[in-house]
Amino acid sequence: MNLKDYKAGVLTKQFGYKSFQPNEINKEWIVGNAELETLLAEANLKLGELNAFSTFVPDVNVFIRMHIVKEATQSSRIEGTKTQMNEAVLDERDINPELKDDWREVQNYIEAMEYAIQGLEKLPLSSRLLKRAHKILLKGVRGEKKSPGEFRTSQNWIGGATLTDAVFIPPHHNSVPDLIGDLEKFLNNSDIKVPHLIRIGMAHYQFEVIHPFLDGNGRIGRLLTTLYLVDQKILTRPTLYLSDFIEKNRSVYYDNLLSVSAKNTMEQWLKFFLVGIIETAKNSIATLLKIIALRDKLEKETITVLGKRSPNAKALLHLLYGKPVITSTDIIESLGVTKQTASALLKDFLNLKILKEQTGFKRNRIFVFDEYLRLFEK
Repeated sequence: MNLKDYKAGVLTKQFGYKSFQPNEINKEWIVGNAELETLLAEANLKLGELNAFSTFVPDVNVFIRMHIVKEATQSSRIEGTKTQMNEAVLDERDINPELKDDWREVQNYIEAMEYAIQGLEKLPLSSRLLKRAHKILLKGVRGEKKSPGEFRTSQNWIGGATLTDAVFIPPHHNSVPDLIGDLEKFLNNSDIKVPHLIRIGMAHYQFEVIHPFLDGNGRIGRLLTTLYLVDQKILTRPTLYLSDFIEKNRSVYYDNLLSVSAKNTMEQWLKFFLVGIIETAKNSIATLLKIIALRDKLEKETITVLGKRSPNAKALLHLLYGKPVITSTDIIESLGVTKQTASALLKDFLNLKILKEQTGFKRNRIFVFDEYLRLFEK
């Protein structure tokens, strides 16, 4: 079926309201739009470039961890949390008690993402995997009473205080199992020839319109894209996350999703989605290049002035790549050095302007690898 003939679904009368019943999508879709085909080619090219970078960057998993932290921070921010990246990388003991609820939501998302990515080694991209990630996502935070790890068994809605003034009402809960089953088949159907980025773009819309959970649909839906790209070996490492692009274009994102349901504008949604892939891949490549340049400068020039202390300094740098906000206790525990050695290392890194102290206190001080952290915050 040609994408220009796509029909999203119909409004279905329920008791006192109408819910949106999406059509199933597990079929062969043909791209017949020249602009869409051009964007698709560019998106594939940029993903190929990003994948090449991720295969030759030493210790890339450390930097991927920071991308995951950024994604968790941005994706959770879309849902209303206020945790910043420099807070997200702190241990719980160093978090202001007033900020712990939001911090915990971000930590749950990091854990859910890491679980799901690792889970692809043993499980297909499936509802079972998404349910397990969802259970981790809502553990001990807002939404913990909303059936973590289970698809909904009641009607939900988007926007508004009740069903009567809702902006959008997803399908009745009785339809969720069949719709998710169809989506799962579509993601894994090797018998149909649908370009990967078209397939996951359509799947993202379909997941959001089904809204299968009572809470956490946005975060799981955004994670779905990265999982698909890794599962299909388009990316060998999970280096692409769309939440930053979505956060910066939030109103356009929601308008495009709603327009598909109201006006069948799947082609327009896919154009927006592909632009997001292109821009995100470009930014990820640029960030990796800046990381390589910064690492080379610090390891080959800056810390060499420390002479015999350089091995410990290099070990601290490697720790900072994965944990750019740090305390003296972190250094002692992670590097296995004495308190005196940790203090000396901190003094060296402050003098070399690698670290900045952010509390202004004389005790319980927190140090930031600011130049590095800003690469991810741009």
